[in-house]
Amino acid sequence: MSGRGILVISHGSRDQSWVQLIDEAVAHVADSLSLELLDAAEDAEVVNAAAPEGRRGAGTPIVSAFLEIVEGRLIQDGIDRLEAEGVTELYVLPLFVSSGSTHVDDIAQGFGLPPVSPGREGELGRFRLHPDTAVRFGTPIDGQAEIADLLLANIRELSEAPEREALLLVAHGSKEAIFHGRWRHGLTHLARRMQAIGGFAGAHYAMLLPDQAACKLGALRRKHPELTFIVVPLFLSDGYFTRKVIPGRLEGQAYRYNGRPMLPNAGILQWIEAQIAQYLNGANGHIL
Repeated sequence: MSGRGILVISHGSRDQSWVQLIDEAVAHVADSLSLELLDAAEDAEVVNAAAPEGRRGAGTPIVSAFLEIVEGRLIQDGIDRLEAEGVTELYVLPLFVSSGSTHVDDIAQGFGLPPVSPGREGELGRFRLHPDTAVRFGTPIDGQAEIADLLLANIRELSEAPEREALLLVAHGSKEAIFHGRWRHGLTHLARRMQAIGGFAGAHYAMLLPDQAACKLGALRRKHPELTFIVVPLFLSDGYFTRKVIPGRLEGQAYRYNGRPMLPNAGILQWIEAQIAQYLNGANGHIL
C-alpha cells in the first residue's frame, strides 16, 4: 500500500441537518483542494482486503467521519475506507471547537497519543490500523484570531451600538480541571479579541459544563444594567445546543441571540483548508 489520506472527524448528531452542514463543509474543501471525497460507508465489503494498485480520481482521498451516532460513518469506518483505498499515511483532523474537549483526547488516545490528563483512559479504546499505516494528528480550532472575525460576522445583525453592548460567549466546556483550563484559556483570548475588534464595552464567557451561563449573565446584568448583552454560541453546527440548551439555560433573562453557529461560514472552511494544505505541504500534524 502507498499514499496519503485525510480523515476529518466531528462529533455527530441525530439531527440530519447538523450532519449535512459538516458534509457540505468537507465537500467544499475537497473540491477547493482537488481532493477525492469518499464515503466512509461505501464499499464496506472491501474493508481489510488488498488495496488496488491505483486510486480512482487524481486527488488525495478524504473522508468525513463521526465520533458517534452516525451509523456506518464512525471513525473506524473512515479508517477502514481510507486503508481500502491504499492509504498508508493518515492525517487526522479533529473538527472540534476546543482542545479542551475530552472527545479530542479520546480520539487522540484511540490513535496512540498519550492522555492529556495523566491516568485518564480514553473512552474509545484503540482503533484498528494496518501495521504499515502512519498517523499524523492535527489540532482542533481553539481560539484562533480568524474565529473572532467569524463570530463577529455572525452577530453583526444583533449589534446596534457596541460601546453600549457586551458579549457573553457560551461554549460547551468541561468539569475536568485540565480540560476546563484549556477551555478557559481559549475563551479568554477569544473574548478579548472580539471586544477589541468590535469595540464592545465588555466581553465575557460562560460554559455549559459546568452550568455557568445563567448565573454569569445574571451577575453581569446586575453589575452593568446600562449595557445590552449579546450571547454568542461557540458551536460548530446548528443543533440541540444552539436551539434548545442555551435558550433554555438563559430563560427569563434579557439578551440578544440569533443562535448562529460557526457553519456554514467561509472562515471555518478556510481554517479546514489551511490545516489540510499545511499537511499536504509537510508542515502539519503530530507524528505518531
